[in-house]
Amino acid sequence: MKKTYYLFNPGRMSRKDNTLSFTPVDENNREGQTRYIPIETVDNIYCFGSLDANSALYNFLGKNHVSVHFFDYYEHYTGSFMSKDYLLAGKMQIEQTRYYSSDKKRLVVARKFVEGAAFNMLKNLTYYTNRGRGLSEHIDRIVNYQSLIAGTTRIDELMGIEGNIRQAYYAGFDLIINDFEMGSRTKQPPNNEINTLISFGNMLCYTACLSQIYHTQLNPTISFLHEPGYRRYSLALDIAEIFKPILIDRIIFTVLNKRQLKASDFRKELNACVMKESARKTFVQAFEEKLKETFKHRKLSRNVSYKHLIKLECYKLQKHLLGMEEYKPFKMLW
Repeated sequence: MKKTYYLFNPGRMSRKDNTLSFTPVDENNREGQTRYIPIETVDNIYCFGSLDANSALYNFLGKNHVSVHFFDYYEHYTGSFMSKDYLLAGKMQIEQTRYYSSDKKRLVVARKFVEGAAFNMLKNLTYYTNRGRGLSEHIDRIVNYQSLIAGTTRIDELMGIEGNIRQAYYAGFDLIINDFEMGSRTKQPPNNEINTLISFGNMLCYTACLSQIYHTQLNPTISFLHEPGYRRYSLALDIAEIFKPILIDRIIFTVLNKRQLKASDFRKELNACVMKESARKTFVQAFEEKLKETFKHRKLSRNVSYKHLIKLECYKLQKHLLGMEEYKPFKMLW
């Protein structure tokens, strides 16, 4: 079974027969022990340190459909190497483009993403309200904004409602999380521990969605809620809206409230808050465990992992675009 590999240390990677060879290098240019990874076991590679590689390696990765995702020093996602789109189909491309080009059809799909995201955010707040966290005011605000989704007539109007929903949602984090304060949402750069975890986690969710889109016939550059941009896989942003409350926010609540991460796992630099390597490893491990976690799918009547659930979401969107079945976003019931 293929898996994701995370490279936290800078180093050199090359091809050795049908194996990847990675040699970590410290700040004094001293080499560590080389690790060999059979290419058939690799699905994705996440690079959090500088990677020294040549075009021969990327040709090898491309032929084996291995994606590489890059992050900078401040854990910001900077880009991905994706191999040639090998599953794209002409009919799917045409229909996806047609839906984007039609304001009416695009808005229908975009509303679905916001509806699914709002439902899953409310589910998180309701869970903690039932445990005495006093989030009723935040829930009421989101419900009020939620009622406006169906009446939107423009994408920018819908994006404004989505922004208000998320602002009301994040305002409740201080009542959910112990020992840390979030305040307002800050991104570039995040100014405290919670904002740092949100930014880091959202990028992991985005790349997970991108990887699953890549294994379908959907074109990741043609989106509906977010505006497609130059060299931007914006469809992954659309789908990630549904899964961020499920995959990322619940992990944040767990690792902080169970004190798996403490204030000492972060470092303040100027006006930015940065995760130490130990914190990144802890969060990534929790994320990987969440993706592998399974539950009984109510429609399929079988257990599926959260990772596979993202691909199922892509399949549902495909069916909608092909006129086979109305798209309904995933809504968690627990």
